[in-house]
Amino acid sequence: MFRVSSRFRPFAAVGAMLLSACLVAGVQADPAVASEPTDNTGAGQSATAVLDTLQVKGRAPKTGYKRTQFGKAWSDVDHNGCDTRNDILNRDLTGVKHKFGTHSCVVKSGTLQDPYTGKSITFKRGQKTSTAVQIDHVVALSDAWQKGAQKLSKSVRTELANDPYNLLAVQGRANQQKSDGDAATWLPSNKGFRCEYVARQIGVKHKYSLWVTGSEKSAMQRVLASCPTQTVPDYTGVKAASATGTAQQDQQTQEQTDQQAAQEQAERQRQAEAAQAQAQEQAQQQSQQQDSGSSVYYKNCTAARAAGAAPIYQGSPAIVRRLTGIMTGWPASNTHTLLRPNIP
Repeated sequence: MFRVSSRFRPFAAVGAMLLSACLVAGVQADPAVASEPTDNTGAGQSATAVLDTLQVKGRAPKTGYKRTQFGKAWSDVDHNGCDTRNDILNRDLTGVKHKFGTHSCVVKSGTLQDPYTGKSITFKRGQKTSTAVQIDHVVALSDAWQKGAQKLSKSVRTELANDPYNLLAVQGRANQQKSDGDAATWLPSNKGFRCEYVARQIGVKHKYSLWVTGSEKSAMQRVLASCPTQTVPDYTGVKAASATGTAQQDQQTQEQTDQQAAQEQAERQRQAEAAQAQAQEQAQQQSQQQDSGSSVYYKNCTAARAAGAAPIYQGSPAIVRRLTGIMTGWPASNTHTLLRPNIP
């Protein structure tokens, strides 16, 4: 067991007292020395409540921004012998196979259930294939620079760039489309992941004391309105249900829509066939009546026109029963052959 030398015990006691005092007072520790990725994020608290604690300001100029302001890309900041990119690939991919001789660090292949699109993506390490899966900063570094990160020390910015809480393996195309956009300009197409995505951005900004713009906060509030119980994630990575839920729902919805459309099409076809059959039957009856020389009776001129019998010329066998204004008062059994030039 590690023992503290007697000459350091007084200092250790004072240090412990100061640490306790800071915790009681609610002072946040420097994120660069946070023991857990979720520390200082507001994890487990209402995302809406934590959002309300963030400062709202305009976007600062991008002047001076360079990727190197956030340290060397994909540094091994946790000193586990593996770079950050491969740490995240190992965390987020399934069925992982490693490059031989890399001590289970360098990912050779695997499968990603992409949270941004809900799609399953096969990853294969290679010059032309590795970009299919990219590591996204949930809060983009350029966005962070313009909203407070330029005031942070370089060591803290390096921590931000490699913080697993702010990193997700995602579809390369979706990552390129997002670029350095915030919630006001870009959201995942997988709607089932938007609440968790926005809540994680809030957690990152709370952890590193970054602000939001007015339009950004409004966009976050609109998303969270659909999930009022959403909390700031208390884990890194993505819950499997978030990555796949909406994709499955969309597929079920599409299947239901296709089924309903097929039923409606079948009903329209049935009605069209019934109308065609009725028209053919009527035409056949009229043809039979004409062939037999029998008289055709119509209630009035409108009925004759509707049946396609007008105009009726002199000598036609059409008989009009009790025509209004002409046959009024005639016995019901009486009929008369209409010998007018035509029915107007």
